Amino acid sequence: MNKVSESIIKWGGNWTDEKLDAFEGYVYAYLTVMNSQKKKYNGWPTTIYFDGFAGSGTRDSSEGNDENLFEEYLIKNEAEVYRGSVERVLQMTTKFDYYYFVDNDKSAVNLLKKKLEERKLITAKCNFIPNDVNNHLAKLSNFLDSEKVALVLLDPFGMQINWSSIELLKNKKVDLWILIPSGVIINRFLDRKGKLQFIKKLESYFGLEKTEIMKKFYDTNTVETLFGTETIIIKTNDSIKKIAEVYMEKLKQIFNYVSEEPLTLFNTKNFPIYHFVFASNNKTAHKIAKQLIEKKIK
Repeated sequence: MNKVSESIIKWGGNWTDEKLDAFEGYVYAYLTVMNSQKKKYNGWPTTIYFDGFAGSGTRDSSEGNDENLFEEYLIKNEAEVYRGSVERVLQMTTKFDYYYFVDNDKSAVNLLKKKLEERKLITAKCNFIPNDVNNHLAKLSNFLDSEKVALVLLDPFGMQINWSSIELLKNKKVDLWILIPSGVIINRFLDRKGKLQFIKKLESYFGLEKTEIMKKFYDTNTVETLFGTETIIIKTNDSIKKIAEVYMEKLKQIFNYVSEEPLTLFNTKNFPIYHFVFASNNKTAHKIAKQLIEKKIK
């Protein structure tokens, strides 16, 4: 079995449950606070739940196709990764005013909708959207005003979220949880020699130009050899942690409060594969998220 397929089979296990447990705890707290606000202020504010990459809501161990690392590994297999967030949120007693379940994969959205219909979890408040998540983040941003608040979960398999989409959330009443594919994808793209094969994707993901990315993740040393002066490019130590730090620093340009320490998710070999990060403009929301993350870290 090839390495890519082997990795996919192991995904959707304990680390996924760990992530979703933290998120579920936050959703419960969020809805509790908002429900109290609604009672106090005659139904204000309107609450929106936006789940990007909602997926099929299933746990699948199918083998993947690794003919092309980026096209196959990052995109076509996305629907095969366990997505339990939708079901958890819809089962809560307190409800959002609107639900938007978005995924780039139409078949994944159809499967999700069918599963939820079978379990009688769908209401008129649910909207299923098979389209580019980046496009609908732009629509969400335009839809939000002083009367609306949104809880956004961006849980992609890879690097499908463009930084320009995150920027659109600036000055909006949004609480954001986002999964950063730090170890499983991005660190592989930051090759040791700094060749950066997928530089366009790295630029769009971080919102940084190639020169800035090189400065963030590589050091350049000049050494004297028998053949003259040679320039050596060295990848930064603990690059996976650095990836999360760079992205969180970018988030601080958009949000007032960002996780000081994200939830690091490990695979079965105790290798860090993702970082789960929270961002908001609300101090209390940040405090709640911080407590949930710290509980999981312990």
